[in-house]
Amino acid sequence: MIDADGKQLGILPRGEALRLAAERSLDLVEVAPQADPPVVKLMDFGKYQYQRAKREREARRVRKEIEVKEVRLRPITGEHDVAFKVRQARTFLESGAKVKVRIRFRGREIGNTDIAKRHLERFATNLADVSTVEQEPTFEGPTMLMVLAPGRK
Repeated sequence: MIDADGKQLGILPRGEALRLAAERSLDLVEVAPQADPPVVKLMDFGKYQYQRAKREREARRVRKEIEVKEVRLRPITGEHDVAFKVRQARTFLESGAKVKVRIRFRGREIGNTDIAKRHLERFATNLADVSTVEQEPTFEGPTMLMVLAPGRK
């Protein structure tokens, strides 16, 4: 048994431990049930739960959520449009978001995967100063996908 101050009180029978907890207006909480004998601690359980929830809320508030933005292209997308999408992706990367570049194939376009691969490689080289390739171009159904993460090589 452990006291509310962290001091060990030794091995006590269950009844006496409960009586001691009632005397001090504290709860008897089992800390390590797998130990032999089980370890219990005297504490104000409501206060403990409140402090734990407060720590978790603070950790959630401090944690930075990484956003994933998506840029969609087609294999027949023109040069000017690709340049526009590169500028758009650059702003996303500079703001700290990851960018998912997706090239969608329709109909017979699936036979031109080499064109799509060149589009994605050019995309990656144009953004090499602000990003790193996190996921190389891969197929997911009728789309080719590449993920860029913010940060320099």
